[in-house]
Parts: sequence; C-alpha cells; structure tokens
Amino acid sequence: MELNLQPRAPACFVSGQPFREGDRVTSLLVRPEAGGVVRYDALEANARSLAPEGFVACSWVQVFKPQPAEENRERALKLTAETLFLTLADPSTQATPESDRLARFLALLLERKRVLRPRGRTADGSRELYEHSRSKQVFEVASIDLTEEFFRAVQGQLSVLVGEPTAAGAPPAPAEPVAAS
Repeated sequence: MELNLQPRAPACFVSGQPFREGDRVTSLLVRPEAGGVVRYDALEANARSLAPEGFVACSWVQVFKPQPAEENRERALKLTAETLFLTLADPSTQATPESDRLARFLALLLERKRVLRPRGRTADGSRELYEHSRSKQVFEVASIDLTEEFFRAVQGQLSVLVGEPTAAGAPPAPAEPVAAS
C-alpha cells in the first residue's frame, strides 16, 4: 500500500500560526467528495475548529519536531504502510480509537512482510509488542479483538485512503471525531 500525501504543514491550518518545537499537533487524513486524500494539521487547541469536508479516515496527535535538514523529502512524501504504522505507533502520538484500529491492522500486515516481529504482550495484556526489524525499536499496539466489525471498520478507513469503494458500494461509516484534551 503506497499513497502520496503532502508532508506535515509548517503552520496550523486553522490559525495560520507556525508550529514550534514541542507544540501538540492534530493531524487528519481526509477524503473529500472530489477524491484524493488530504492531510490537515492544526494545533491541538484549535482541533475542534478543524471541520474538513469529507470522510476522516484517521487522526492522531503528535508533538511537533522540526524536520532535520538532511531528511529525504521525496521519501517523506510517500506514505507506505510502514511509515503510517511508525507514525501511529510512535510513543509521542496520542492514540484515538481509529488510529489504534489502523495501527493494529498495519502491525498484522507488516508482521506478515517481516517488517515487524511480534514480541509478546505487555504485563497487563492490553497491548501487543512489536519490534521494528530495521531500527530494533519496540512498539506497543492496542490488543484489539480481530472481529468482523474490526475488519469492516478497517476496510472503511483503507478504502478512504486508497480511493476504493467499500464492498457494499456505500460510503464508509464516519470515523470518531477528534477530541481535543
């Protein structure tokens, strides 16, 4: 799975205020009626004012860190299953129900591709542990039951991201709204 998206914005979509190191930024992946996938970034405090038209496939909150100058911008523009997983599973990313669901699915996909290795569960059993093959970093992913409802919800999210209609041909159910803390 590979998508081309715009990189993280340098400023809040709502207020226009430039992001500073340490700011909490809410990011949304949205599929407007016209098609394609659009990324919106806003300061967490302004997230409630962010009301993009279209289906919100996924959202997350992350602490803003300026991009290093040597980072390959071309590679950063390509959103792969691996880069999306690394973004959603990053410990500094605030989890939402839809991001947890998508991270769990991507972990299963990347485990099959041997990008991630399962390393058991947390002591309380609420999270699965995965080791990233290249970086050796261990990520915790919500331990979500793999029910039919889980896969339907993931199908809706993925159909929005890759631009395919859902199995029934109907638009996917709306994602949970982003709640600012």
